[in-house]
Amino acid sequence: MTNSSKIGAHVSIRGGYGRAARFAWESGATCFQYFPKNPRSLKLKQVDVRDTRDCALFCQDKGIASIAHTPYGINMAAGVDDVTPRKVYVSSLLNDLEIAEACGSLGIVVHFGHFGGMEPLQGYQNIIQCMNDVLQSWDGRTKLLIENQAGNHGNEGITLEELVKVRELSQFPEKIGFCLDTCHAYAAGIWNPERTEAFLKRGERLGFWPHLVAVHLNDSKFPFDSRRDRHAGIGQGHIGEQGLKSLLSSELLRSSAVVMETEKGADGSHRKEIAIVRGWFEAEA
Repeated sequence: MTNSSKIGAHVSIRGGYGRAARFAWESGATCFQYFPKNPRSLKLKQVDVRDTRDCALFCQDKGIASIAHTPYGINMAAGVDDVTPRKVYVSSLLNDLEIAEACGSLGIVVHFGHFGGMEPLQGYQNIIQCMNDVLQSWDGRTKLLIENQAGNHGNEGITLEELVKVRELSQFPEKIGFCLDTCHAYAAGIWNPERTEAFLKRGERLGFWPHLVAVHLNDSKFPFDSRRDRHAGIGQGHIGEQGLKSLLSSELLRSSAVVMETEKGADGSHRKEIAIVRGWFEAEA
């Protein structure tokens, strides 16, 4: 079996972190993603020691991996004097790291950042400074995971080169990893499923794959290079089942936590899609 056995989906923490882990396990998942706090707010959340410990111990017992996803409003490209200043994002990201660490999670996923009308160089500098501010006081094992963007808000953050470079220029690269979203890569035009080998080789040349911690496994509702970020169910979009399998089956992605962010099935879980993806590799074992 060439791929990691860490396959799962995004789950709700409505019943707590421990319940989220159990729900994931009951649906056949061996990893999951969750929002550590309200995804539409940057308000800090106190770490619930009992609940996070319950999650961490259950995951340890079952061999489950987890990743957290930061709130939608986070923009690492923000400046110190923006309407929402950088320090607010820094505090929120540190809060997410603390919760994720207590849950035993591999990392917190954060979108690259949006420049708006600012000069690109300033935007890149802001992202690097934001990460430095977050990580200078962070000594945990949970990493900051930069996610590639689809290009629906601008040209920034769509290439592997950008992700590799901001990590390289940061003061704490060892505390930073990557999360690759397949829908975003396809929509941005950087990954053509008909030329997956070329994409894999580019990532190798850049040194991207050794720092890949997570994969968002999503099909796309819109065509290649559309710059539209709309997820489709596995095999139900323009990428297709074979295209997703061609990427995921690479040895270069074998240790990544694979998480689907697609619509839930009739039973409220991703049980069916998890079984489909796991089946790709069990057939080859």
